[in-house]
Amino acid sequence: MIRIGPAGWDYQDWQGVVYPPRVQGTDRLAFLIRLFPVIEINVTFYRPISATLARRWAETVSERPDFRFTAKLFRGFTHERTAAAWREEASVKAGLEHLLAAGKLGALLAQFPYSFHHTANNLAYLVALRERFGEFPLAVEVRHRSWQQTAVRQFLADLGLAFCNIDQPQVSYALGETDWVSGEFAYLRLHGRNRQAWFAHMDDPTARYNYYYSAHEMDEVAERARRLAEQAAETYLIFNNHPQGQGVANALELQQRLIEERPVLPECLKKAFPRLAYL
Repeated sequence: MIRIGPAGWDYQDWQGVVYPPRVQGTDRLAFLIRLFPVIEINVTFYRPISATLARRWAETVSERPDFRFTAKLFRGFTHERTAAAWREEASVKAGLEHLLAAGKLGALLAQFPYSFHHTANNLAYLVALRERFGEFPLAVEVRHRSWQQTAVRQFLADLGLAFCNIDQPQVSYALGETDWVSGEFAYLRLHGRNRQAWFAHMDDPTARYNYYYSAHEMDEVAERARRLAEQAAETYLIFNNHPQGQGVANALELQQRLIEERPVLPECLKKAFPRLAYL
């Protein structure tokens, strides 16, 4: 099973590009599940979600039995990593547990920053994280090249942690291309290749993800995705290049290459991304 989709759905700059006029709120989620069998939840990175909200989302996607969410773990556990974060454990799990019980949570992603290097302390931290979130299908994303070694892949496999492969600009000492599957599912997140903005200090924190993959680059991504899918029964391919709906367009292009899905697209989306007119 290959599931392709975007990271997030509640973006104002998607209005009139991805979404037709008057599509707002939870209707945006209902609109997107007609196009994709997976969407990554980003808001859980910034704050815990309530069981009530999780229940509403699960009900919204219930009409599509094959649909799954992936969700980013609260940043307190990945970026801050303080004792205060562990005190948030119960509230963080509250909404996620409902999605899990409803059969709609395919993966819980612990996205670590570039500054999270391969050290003995950080390896121990991953062990602790696995123990505390053992009931969830946990995946780990790291961005520093110090992790790119065979022993890491085996370490994650032994823990039952899925490795999240990434596509990102090759600047500084960034993690390079991998085709690793260490857990029960394959995962690839595509951040775009905006090399100039990746480490730039800008007022807009999303600028680094402002990127639209070319048709040639999409062919490369498709080949990489096929290699991953050969190693797992379930594969998640998530486009995080979300500014102006670019990740939605690229996700649709990848669907056509891998599974030949041709959903009915809104005219505003085809107008914004002319390549979609040929799908």
